[in-house]
Formats: sequence, C-alpha cells, structure tokens
Amino acid sequence: MNMIQAINSAMDVMMARDADVVVMGEDVGYFGGVFRATAGLQKKFGKTRVFDTPITECGIIGVAVGMGAYGLRPVPEIQFADYIYPALDQLVSEAARLRYRSAGEFTAPITVRSPFGGGIFGGQTHSQSPEGIFTHVSGIKTVIPATPYDAKGLLIAAIEDNDPVLFFEPKRIYNGPFDGQWDGPAKSWAGHKAAQVPEGYYRIPLGKASIVREGGDVTILAYGTMVHVALAVVEAAGVDAEVIDLRTLVPLDIETIEASVKKTGRCMIVHEATRTAGFGAELSALVQERCFHHLEAPIERVTGFDTPYPHSLEWAYFPGPVRIGMALKKIMKD
Repeated sequence: MNMIQAINSAMDVMMARDADVVVMGEDVGYFGGVFRATAGLQKKFGKTRVFDTPITECGIIGVAVGMGAYGLRPVPEIQFADYIYPALDQLVSEAARLRYRSAGEFTAPITVRSPFGGGIFGGQTHSQSPEGIFTHVSGIKTVIPATPYDAKGLLIAAIEDNDPVLFFEPKRIYNGPFDGQWDGPAKSWAGHKAAQVPEGYYRIPLGKASIVREGGDVTILAYGTMVHVALAVVEAAGVDAEVIDLRTLVPLDIETIEASVKKTGRCMIVHEATRTAGFGAELSALVQERCFHHLEAPIERVTGFDTPYPHSLEWAYFPGPVRIGMALKKIMKD
C-alpha cells in the first residue's frame, strides 16, 4: 500500500470494528476526498457514517466535539492543514479541555486528519506545517507518520484513543518516498519494506519513536517527509548517523531520544516547518536539559525558513541535501 491506501485501510478497519466511528469532512463522501483517502468508504458504510459537510472548519470540529462527548468516535478531515485555523478555538478551548473541565465525565475522542506540508506547489494556503501550534496545547496529541505501515497503525491507535488527536499526513510522500532528487516526483512505495501493510487490524502505540537507522556518530531527529530526506543525505554522505523517526510529537518518546544522544554525543534536528518556535526548539531544549554533559558539539537545527511559504521556491525552502549536508559537516567537526 502507499500511504493514502494505508490511511484508507485504517478507517475501513475501524469502521467495521466499531459502529461509533464516523468519518466527516469536505468532499469525503461521494468524491472520496481531495487526495482519495476516503474513497469507497461511503459506499461501504453508508451516508450516515461517512458524510460531507459544509465548508466550515469551525463547524466540522465543533460538531465532532459534540459527537465525541455524546459517545461517538468521529474522524473529521480538514482538507488541508492550512484550513485548520478557523477551528482553532474549537480544538484548543473545547476539545483539548473537555476531559478536565468535566472532571472526566466527558471526553473528546476525535481524530482530526489533515494533509500537511509542501511538495505539490500548493502555495501559501495549501502547504503549511502548523504542528508547532498544537504541540503547545495541553490535551491534544499530535501524530505525524512517515511510512504507510506506520500511518495505518498510528491512525488506528489514534481513533481508539479517548483524547483528541491531530493526525497530520505528509502529502509530499502520499504516493512514495523521496530520494536525493528533490525537484522531481516521489518514488513509488512499491517494494519498500515500510509499504508492506497488513490488510487487517494492528496498532502502533502513540508515544513510541522508531530508530530507522542505527549509528554511533550523530543522532538525527526527524518526522514525516524529513525522515526520508535525512536518510538519503546520510547515506550519500557516508556518516554513521542514527536516524530517529519521532512518529508522535505529543506524547514524545524522550527516553529513546535521550539514550541515542548519550550514545552518539551529537544531535541534529530536521523539520520542514519554520525555525522560530518550531517543534525543533522544544526538542533542542529537552536534549540540552537531559544530555548536556554528553554533548560533544552544539545541537544543530535544519528547518524551513522564517518566511511566508514560497510558492515558486518551495524546493529551496525545504531542508535538503545541501543544508543538511553542511550541518552534518559542521557538527562532525566540533
């Protein structure tokens, strides 16, 4: 399966297992979603469990919070992560706080799916990476898969969770991972071991990172598309790097990160979102607090730039071989 098919399979499996799971959003029904992630679900499960909504993100999430409090498990889709801002109040003030405000009487077991990040020349309103906004909010879990296998297992775990989960899907790798050619289309997932996705039920616990490449010289922390970018650069550079796919930002597997950095003595953080107040800043602070006496060089961050998202220059905006390679050389010299 590619990542779109794996995400579709996760919803299919969960809807068959649990009659309380419903899918909702703009064009998710008859059309099957703008990226086809919900294709065939309405035909299989009916219009009361897979239904289209008006173009109102605050309404989609507001209704989902009410459905969750009632006892359902809604899986609303926000068509692009850039569109999520009108629903910020519903997510932050309602979904994230419902369990605490009701002393546990009500929960908001909603899983908000949304494609995020660049790579399709979508411009400023179809390419943003807003994960740092939500990792700041107590009560919301934030998940970002990097492979089809992880996408299905993590989405199933998110749907089963009793708290609100933001499930950001890196659309740049929906159909395949990138190699060293950043200005071309993604390769197919065909033949990739992480695309061997079982048809049935399985789950990957939230809060557990994956060491996708073991090494002893430097730890690279990444998530989503940047996992594949980091792997390609490391292989080309011949550096003995340990690459960790965080998979979930909140909850964060700080134990795996700490053990790796204490082993390698160096840490690099790679993410597509802008640098200032990005999630990499939190990672850097945590590593410094826990691993200071083991660090042999300053922590490096390679990120998007602090600019509005550039349409025609998005490939220069992404952390790529040149900038990651320069950071690797710098951190290995120290």
